[in-house]
Amino acid sequence: MFSSLTEYNSFATRAITPENPTGTKGKAAMTASELGPSRKGKASITLPVNEEITIADINGSGEIKHMWFTIRDHTEQGSFIMRNTILRIYWDNETVPAVNCPLGDFFCNGFGERYDVNSAPIVVAPTGGMNSYFEMPFKKHARITITNLFRQDIRSFFYTIHYELHDQVDEAHKLYFHAYWNRERQTQIQQDYTLLPEISDHGYYVGTFIALTALERYWWGEGEFKFYLDGDHKYPTITSTGMEDYFGGAWAFHKYNEDGTTYPATFCTPYLGFPYHSNVDHSREHFSTGKPNSPHAFGNDGLPQNALYRWHLVDPISFDDNIHVTLQQIGNDDVGLFERSDDLSSVAYWYGANPNGITNSLPAKENLRPR
Repeated sequence: MFSSLTEYNSFATRAITPENPTGTKGKAAMTASELGPSRKGKASITLPVNEEITIADINGSGEIKHMWFTIRDHTEQGSFIMRNTILRIYWDNETVPAVNCPLGDFFCNGFGERYDVNSAPIVVAPTGGMNSYFEMPFKKHARITITNLFRQDIRSFFYTIHYELHDQVDEAHKLYFHAYWNRERQTQIQQDYTLLPEISDHGYYVGTFIALTALERYWWGEGEFKFYLDGDHKYPTITSTGMEDYFGGAWAFHKYNEDGTTYPATFCTPYLGFPYHSNVDHSREHFSTGKPNSPHAFGNDGLPQNALYRWHLVDPISFDDNIHVTLQQIGNDDVGLFERSDDLSSVAYWYGANPNGITNSLPAKENLRPR
């Protein structure tokens, strides 16, 4: 990671912020405020409803090195802002985004919830500082947009995008970063869930984020991940022994209370984690419509929600011609295995030679809404 710092290579370092939206050299921190000239005059922007707002438009060749965002997670018009705000990234003037994902889910904050994540490429720090350290090369152009699909304008969206400008020859053989979000509100019995539809390309699969809302009783994590590589059809080349095993845990992540009952132990490590588990609806905490009835008039019981991530940064899954990734939905009721159906959403992360993403649109607003 740090070996590149011991041998000097010349490149230009830039940053895009609301105060310097073009990243121009010597043009940061110019905006005035009530404190005077060049005193934090514009730290954030407003995201209008149903508009795709470009927050970075970079000409030339280079790499995005770090992105930092923070946003309100609820307003008087409701919660789920992070599920209804869409991050898109376009490479080299293509029209199909390589990244097309709800903002929260891209940063492993599923269900429209906010919680801390401490991993190598994705960090969500207190309170809601969303950081990406994925390297994202581009050869000619990069454009990053945010689309607000929430009920109202979103005030106070903060961002900083650090990037480097390189000679084009330095980027000529580099792969493009991609992230694809999918969801099934209710998976089909005995039909594997699709994390990544079959794509024809070469590159490396580098990460998985899962946000699973359990719709049935008992343990939900016996299904196997399946990686179909380079012409695999009936059977995959790579699989896991179960969901918690793929995410680095074992035995359903269980720890024991003093009375012998179990509870799931959440954890974060650089390359894999189970950062969030809850069966409490937090969406109405610190929330008011201004109406006389209590926000908790109907209680705060929630369906069990489970968020997990796995980064293949030191063990990337290589593909030469094509790749297709799926997940089984299998449970365990302590008597035996059973086929089950849950609400499952996911983000697949990979690097490929094609600058385009997957040609499809995100679901309707109604299907973005968490359970």
